[in-house]
Amino acid sequence: MSARLTLDELRDEAAAGRIDTVIIAIADMQGRLQGKRLSARFFLEEVAGHGSEGCNYLLAVDVDMNTVDGYAMSSWERGYGDFVMRPDLATLRRVPWQDGAALVHADVLWEDGSDVGPSPRQILRRQIGRLAERGWTAFAGTELEFIVYADSYEDAWRRAYRDLTPANQYNVDYSLLGGARVEPLLRRIRLGMEGAGMYVESAKGECNLGQHEIAFRYADALTTCDNHALYKTGAKEIAAQESMAITFMAKPNEREGNSCHIHLSLRDAGGRPVLADADGEHGLSGLGRAFVAGQQALLRDFTLLYAPAINSYKRYQPGSFAPTAIKWGLDNRTCALRLVGHGPSLRIENRTPGGDVNPYLAVAAMIAAGLHGIDNDLPLEDPYTGNAYASDAPTVARSLREAAAGWSSSAVAAEVFGKEVVEHYANNARVELDAYDRAVTDWELFRGFERL
Repeated sequence: MSARLTLDELRDEAAAGRIDTVIIAIADMQGRLQGKRLSARFFLEEVAGHGSEGCNYLLAVDVDMNTVDGYAMSSWERGYGDFVMRPDLATLRRVPWQDGAALVHADVLWEDGSDVGPSPRQILRRQIGRLAERGWTAFAGTELEFIVYADSYEDAWRRAYRDLTPANQYNVDYSLLGGARVEPLLRRIRLGMEGAGMYVESAKGECNLGQHEIAFRYADALTTCDNHALYKTGAKEIAAQESMAITFMAKPNEREGNSCHIHLSLRDAGGRPVLADADGEHGLSGLGRAFVAGQQALLRDFTLLYAPAINSYKRYQPGSFAPTAIKWGLDNRTCALRLVGHGPSLRIENRTPGGDVNPYLAVAAMIAAGLHGIDNDLPLEDPYTGNAYASDAPTVARSLREAAAGWSSSAVAAEVFGKEVVEHYANNARVELDAYDRAVTDWELFRGFERL
């Protein structure tokens, strides 16, 4: 039974009573799936050909879904109207962990058919379009780490996320024994994602207590990001069904954070690698060298798209396998940018993003940075050898405030993404910073309640 569905196959499955629900999903600013559950009949008769409506505040609220000020596209003054969720029927698939369900990803359009500029999927589509003009296709892979807890999400909430029980009590990096402790859950997730049409490669333990990673085969950039968003949602849903909880927070505690390393390469219309050249220096073509140079040149400008939350910046600690130095190296995990693979598999790995990253925005940023390097023929410095944590290299932004300032003032960001997108995501950062600045944290109470 195929995981992917054509419209005719969905019609047959619905007629046989095997599928009764179709989820239409868009990616919001945080990369979360938002949308509706539709009856299969209504989807087939009305939505498949015309789309569905959704309140445009879905791309103009904070992480708690509160309406906030500062967004040009959506506000009380504009009436919080609708936009169109147009299903991308090529993404129609089964959702095995939900009985009788299928899902389709949607693009976000205005009523006149024009793109909603700040929509993450549309932002990535535009950068993919720039590659297509040159006859190139981007291929990407995302490596999401997460921490598993034996507590349910409801219990974790009631306990204010304190004193939770990790699924492993010690470092289980590569440990088969440690992985076996949570294999029933990990296997359910792997099989669920296979049933939804993803190519699962492996699962392994990681360093933090209860930390694991499930790896998926690379695909074209849009497919990878769609898969990433569904996997992240699905893994949480499956964990909840097992009365357990998973977090993809970048830094949920003071041990190792959750990373999301992103691998990227390009191919031409004939399927040949664009960035690799077996005879080139370090295996890179001239275009490849400029592409990597672009990543390095714009990493600070685009950090906001790699690290979108207050918590994201807690990951960047020396000796933590999260990068601090904006350097590139050959299979060097101390650098923010790591060149890995050989020949046609040669690719650049961006180690900056954490598990909280919006994949559509991050991959779009990497494509844009690479094209900037190519278009400006940027020279590539020699690869860094040794411990980049100890180097005097420029560092990634160390706070959301610093990253937002770099993004807002970036002439390149305004040029390649447009002023509307730059201002939209700068406002998102301002909203988070304002909320954080108003909050009184446990750290402050323990620090000062009695002693100050």
